[in-house]
Amino acid sequence: MDTTDRIEQLDNVVLSPDKNSVVIIDQTLLPNRLEYLTLSKAEDLYDAIVMLRVRGAPAIGIFAGFASYVLGRQIKTQDYKEFSGMFFKNTAYLNSARPTAVNLEWALRRMDGVVRDNPHKTVPEILQLLERESLAIRKEDIAMCTAISENGLKVLKDGDSILTHCNTGPLATSRYGTAIGPVLLGHERGLNFKVFADETRPLLQGARLTAFELYKAGVDVTLICDNMASLVMKNGWVQACLVGCDRVAANGDTANKIGTSGVAILARHYNIPFYVLGPTSTIDLECPTGEDIEIELRAPEEIKEKFYTQPKALPEVKCYNPAFDVTDHSLITAIITEKGICYPPYSDSLRLLFD
Repeated sequence: MDTTDRIEQLDNVVLSPDKNSVVIIDQTLLPNRLEYLTLSKAEDLYDAIVMLRVRGAPAIGIFAGFASYVLGRQIKTQDYKEFSGMFFKNTAYLNSARPTAVNLEWALRRMDGVVRDNPHKTVPEILQLLERESLAIRKEDIAMCTAISENGLKVLKDGDSILTHCNTGPLATSRYGTAIGPVLLGHERGLNFKVFADETRPLLQGARLTAFELYKAGVDVTLICDNMASLVMKNGWVQACLVGCDRVAANGDTANKIGTSGVAILARHYNIPFYVLGPTSTIDLECPTGEDIEIELRAPEEIKEKFYTQPKALPEVKCYNPAFDVTDHSLITAIITEKGICYPPYSDSLRLLFD
């Protein structure tokens, strides 16, 4: 499919009409090719998460709900104990795909709960409930992204220039997105925002996905290398930084795509507000601080070989390739969720969201 199609009109994660597969946009092929994958095997569903064919915390949560339901339909037994054991084994397998993003665990825990809470129902009845729950996860995400976008607009003004990192738009969620959501929603309403998109090394989500989404939506976007953010800020071209989140600890420390903490440090130096936007499902009150967040380490080939026709480092050279870093809560101006805007101290304001 030609990528001139408007990306905001596409469904990036859906259940197939026959309910036997999950259909996703393969994000690894963007921006040059727009292709859909139809996945039903456990290994393929797992690999889609690991290989970032589906990515973005909310989108991973939606995918996890559909994937666990699809795998549940493949279990050939009418015995509850046998069914539940196999179902929980499948969700544990999917959950091991990416340890940092809390939405994966959050969605699978919801699906597990449906099975665990209905031991006296038949397997067909449980499958109906699982389908309903998976569709509810997606429907809720659409509503959450819209609410996050509305709340994010409250901290911006017409004409602002915004710097963002990684990808937090429709491809990473269900509709508007999280950190990019206010920009897209504001643009629909006639507001004029400019965006500087960090390319986001080593996987270039900012270049391949964020710049693509914003350009297709008609937003004024300028792509920059990650190491250009400081100069752009120094020039006075940035009025706010908006980033997403994969896990927020109880004290406000936030794990997000590698490089985010550097943006926060620069923003503090140049006195630019630094906002984290995400659904409350990414807030983990059981995780005390960022020190308790497990950081996913990825293959060195992503640094040395990916996107290059020839390797850019010797095979013998060691690589350190964490997928995420943790931004200290002291660097965050506010955390914006679908339920409202949280300000420091986050140990208090985040808990109030769940009261």
